[in-house]
Amino acid sequence: INAEYMGTPSECLFFFEMQEHEDLIHDAQLDYYGRFVATCSSDRTVKIWQVKDNKQTLVSTLRGHDGPVWQVAWAHPKFGSVLASCSYDHKVIVWKEISQNQWSPVHTYSEHKSSVNSIAWAPHEFGLILASASSDGTLGVSSYDENGKSWSSTKFEAHKSGCNSVSWAPCNDPNGNSAKRLSSGGCDNLAIVWRWNEVIHQWEKEKDSSRNESILTDHTDWVRDVAWCPNVSSSCLLATCSQDRTTIIWSQQGDSQKWKNIQTLTFPEAVWRLSWNVMGTILAVTTGNNKVSLFKESPTGAWKSISVLDTANGQPSVGN
Repeated sequence: INAEYMGTPSECLFFFEMQEHEDLIHDAQLDYYGRFVATCSSDRTVKIWQVKDNKQTLVSTLRGHDGPVWQVAWAHPKFGSVLASCSYDHKVIVWKEISQNQWSPVHTYSEHKSSVNSIAWAPHEFGLILASASSDGTLGVSSYDENGKSWSSTKFEAHKSGCNSVSWAPCNDPNGNSAKRLSSGGCDNLAIVWRWNEVIHQWEKEKDSSRNESILTDHTDWVRDVAWCPNVSSSCLLATCSQDRTTIIWSQQGDSQKWKNIQTLTFPEAVWRLSWNVMGTILAVTTGNNKVSLFKESPTGAWKSISVLDTANGQPSVGN
């Protein structure tokens, strides 16, 4: 299971106490205000829970997928209560709360030809835009036109052997007047940075000032997850993790500069998921031995472990 990191390890513990699913739970995500949690499962459902007074109450069960549901993602609340889900059934479904605790699918993207493994909403400044990554090797991007009240979608080849993850770069302009950028991780051991070309209206591999494509090649096995640091500054940080038991922190000092591997973190097991806190100051790393490790940048610029959440045997404990 993936639990979105919000602050302290104890704030993640309640994710493991939800008992209503009938099969494995694959993802759990808090909404923007931390009042609701969406979970998804191999039982083909998405469930929404209200969180209040340290208790979780099931308020909705969403049915529409025909296979295991891998991920869920909340849109920014400026668009209302909107949730997306992706599944082994090749589909992405966008759900909207039409009345209290009553949800309806408002868009289904079914152009992928294999399992959809990851979804991510764009920064809200760009509008209601959802990216998806599929085992068919493609990335999909679905956009909602507020004026026409309709959805449009595009799809492009990303990783020939399959895409495992997708993440958006933060927007550095409150009016959305900055480049749209994506990162993706694939079964080809690569992480790739993409940029939307406003002239020809298509996604392209980003190029640095020397015209070299932004293809990050340091992993030696499948790239399981990519996570763009949400902190907006003069430099960009991107975290990638892999079946090769490493997480790499990449830095780009200024637009169109070359990405550099500034630190490689090594673990005893494969690394599956990554999550930044809201401020982009702490990175949570989930590994195959049921541990979540928290890393923070030290004054010297090195990323150091500050805490480990060990959930083995169903008994969470925190230790450095």
